[in-house]
Amino acid sequence: MDQPAAATLTDRPPALQRLWTIYVTDVRADANARAQTTVATDRRAVAVLLTAAISLTFSEFWATREEGALDGLASWALVTIACYVVPPVLVIRFVLRDRVRDYGLRIAGIGPHARIYAILFVLSFPAVVLASFGDGFQAKYPFLDIAAGDSLGPDLYLWWALYWLQFVALEFFFRGFLVHGLAPRLGWVSIFVMVLPYNMLHFDKPMLEALAAIVGSVVLGTLSLKTRSIWWGAALHIAIAVTMDVCALLHAGRIVQL
Repeated sequence: MDQPAAATLTDRPPALQRLWTIYVTDVRADANARAQTTVATDRRAVAVLLTAAISLTFSEFWATREEGALDGLASWALVTIACYVVPPVLVIRFVLRDRVRDYGLRIAGIGPHARIYAILFVLSFPAVVLASFGDGFQAKYPFLDIAAGDSLGPDLYLWWALYWLQFVALEFFFRGFLVHGLAPRLGWVSIFVMVLPYNMLHFDKPMLEALAAIVGSVVLGTLSLKTRSIWWGAALHIAIAVTMDVCALLHAGRIVQL
């Protein structure tokens, strides 16, 4: 009697199989095909990794986040943005002698990929809402403290603007500079090298959020390699952050003042 065949990727629904092929299989094959082990790519990888280490060190010691007050949060956001952007841009332009836009800042042609990011937001939304019922979540978000009875604006809106810019800088650093800077040497593995320092940023967050950051970082890194762009990833990150803050404000009974 014939034994049933083991399940394979081709057993998946056609739509899911097509997405897997486009955004995983093809991305891995293309990135690995372009990767080379040469003196030049070795030097590139070393320059990227050393710059990342320096940037993260500056950020750790200079960008102290004093949660609660707007001035402390604003200082943290601005210093973080500078640490994530200035050293990588200088190294890209004057050491690697590349175009900065080739490190995830592409805009042309990214429109058709909006759907996959929208799907990711829809999938993440219930998990964020569920997590928002935890005491740890409500104690953490939003970072800005607003006294009972005070209006949420304009301080909250100013904080959100800086917070969102910080997410753009973060995406450029991790999914742009690190992924695209290491891909010529490491190929697809560049994504997973990036995941480690990114996950460590979440060690002061609730454990479930830190674990989710691993999955999210792999997904966004893969999509950045596919699209050559961080912009939809930044938009997704911002949308999730807004959802988290709004959920926390709802639980605190403050959303009516928005």
